[in-house]
Amino acid sequence: MPKVSPAPPAAIKKIEKLREEIRKHDYRYYVEAAPTIADEQYDKLMRDLQALEAEYPALVTPDSPTHRVGGEPTKTFPTVPHSTPMLSLSNTYSEDEIREFDRRVQSLIPDEKYKYACELKFDGVSLAVRYENGIMVQGISRGDGTQGDDITNNVKTIRSIPLHIASKKLSDCEVRGEVIMFKKDFDKINEEQERQGEKMFVNPRNFVAGTLRLQDSKIVATRPLRFFAYQFLGEGITGDSHTDSLLKLKEAGFATNPYIKRVSSIDEVIEFWKGWEEKRETLPFEIDGIVAKIDSFKQREELGAIAKSPRWAIAAKFASRKAETRLAGIRLQVGRVGTVTPVADLEPVFIGGTTVTHASLYNEEYIQKLNIHVGDIVVVERGGDVIPKISAVAKSNSPKAAPFKFPKKCPECGTKIEKLEGEANYYCDNYECPKQIRARIEHWAMRGSMDIERLGEAIVDQLVTHGFVKNVADLYTLHKQKDKLIELERWGEKSVQNLLDGIEASKQKPYARVVYALGIRHVGSTVARIVTEQFNSIDDLKNASLEDLQGIHEIGPKIAESIVKFFENKRHTEIVDLLKRHGLHLSAEKGKKSGGKLAGKSFVLTGGLESLSRNEAKELIEQQGGIVASSVSKNVSVVVVGSDAGSKLDKAKQLGIELWDEKKLLSALGK
Repeated sequence: MPKVSPAPPAAIKKIEKLREEIRKHDYRYYVEAAPTIADEQYDKLMRDLQALEAEYPALVTPDSPTHRVGGEPTKTFPTVPHSTPMLSLSNTYSEDEIREFDRRVQSLIPDEKYKYACELKFDGVSLAVRYENGIMVQGISRGDGTQGDDITNNVKTIRSIPLHIASKKLSDCEVRGEVIMFKKDFDKINEEQERQGEKMFVNPRNFVAGTLRLQDSKIVATRPLRFFAYQFLGEGITGDSHTDSLLKLKEAGFATNPYIKRVSSIDEVIEFWKGWEEKRETLPFEIDGIVAKIDSFKQREELGAIAKSPRWAIAAKFASRKAETRLAGIRLQVGRVGTVTPVADLEPVFIGGTTVTHASLYNEEYIQKLNIHVGDIVVVERGGDVIPKISAVAKSNSPKAAPFKFPKKCPECGTKIEKLEGEANYYCDNYECPKQIRARIEHWAMRGSMDIERLGEAIVDQLVTHGFVKNVADLYTLHKQKDKLIELERWGEKSVQNLLDGIEASKQKPYARVVYALGIRHVGSTVARIVTEQFNSIDDLKNASLEDLQGIHEIGPKIAESIVKFFENKRHTEIVDLLKRHGLHLSAEKGKKSGGKLAGKSFVLTGGLESLSRNEAKELIEQQGGIVASSVSKNVSVVVVGSDAGSKLDKAKQLGIELWDEKKLLSALGK
């Protein structure tokens, strides 16, 4: 093997100078929007750096600007957990609800003055970016809020995200923000699509989401994505407030929301919201509202969070965009839990950047309330600029027409449909309804559930139509019918094997994912995570009473009743038993460290600890095999009590749960 000569000092110096110069120009162009050189000059700097790195490969570093694009297309995006959940915000469109939010804040911190940080709500895609020793090492999509996809190679192509942070203080951190595309860039792309006779893209947000999911980073690099940071995560780097942290983000080289205002009253929040609703069209990017956050991090800690969203922030959305069009027809859709929902078929109408062809009609009562007839000119809104709905009749073209009535039978299977007491929806109670079977399997296979590659709507339809599967458990016996699957139209040995491999891989999905994938009514991914923290196995959850479930702070009567009813259904328990036999994970992992000092115990933390933060205590408990739950129930082993403990302590005493102070916890941890 030939000996590699060391790079001369002049080459080392030239490479460092080029990298620094390119980083500065990236910042000026993508963050400050004030470029100081022409594109041709920038391209020459990049070519010079690429040539030198090719000549001296030993000098190539992972944070070099030349690493923005490279490598072979990826086949899959691994799922990785978030360091802390990426919570969604509570939404409102109402001034009264904004004021009610402020009253709740006042009631929780009654003796304190507080300020709000108001900023624009980008209509984009959330992203977390991790740094180690100042170098960008990972980019993660939001996913379900607790875990997302590792899309690092695609994230590296976004030039407003630094690959290297110079500050030693910020060397190990995570930065969260929103990926967007400016309107002018999106319009240029669509103009080119139209010129070439290709399909036009719907709106910037959907285009960004699709781009980040592309498997070839070289294609991603051609699309002008931009990242605006809004949060630092890391010890001792955020400052005391949100506005402080945004300044630190900017100092570190990140673009931040250019329109932020710190205010002292809810009246000023509302003024900011209403002002930007009028001015939104003047912005170079799409927004769908504003966000108001308590500025102080200390006060945020006091306010805490509920299952899905923090108590210290609210998203005030703008009024829906509206248009009028003709109602061409009403059809019924059957969902995976048997819900029969009316859908409006519309003459196509362009609203807020999207062509709308159908809209929600919710239920029979909603249709009757608005007195809707087929043929009417109706008002269509995109609530939050996303979900179309009919909100009114603008002109009745058929005043003598008979009002729409629900049929008495399921449109898919012919079974009699009925309303449940206290509910507005009709339901098909036939568990073998073909549409429900398909929808349950699609839900089981989708991203965020069991993530079964290649098991999309068309494949599910084939498998059900040809009788290969009647429920989700049947998926795990498909390997026995491999030869028959190969004979299906447009299938072959390789495609069948890929599907079977995806089904087999899904067996490794954690307990919480399986519970979510079961499709229990009202149990989304967040609720699934909460109940699996409290009930360590599917058998524990199956045997839980209404009282047990409602004892969990985040679980209300409706969700509790739905879970109990699900497991009272013999067909559901039979499928769960089959899934057990097929080897799926239907119990919680007993901690990160097998056989740790706290193995088998579940903990709840309440109040403030002196020597540990809440996250530090949680991490130490999990390292020793324990599980940390978010609320008190009879399944909790120990409640760790700190200063100013609240209702969790009272609940623990009522249930007779063992109480530890911080000293006992540290002793148990061997500290």
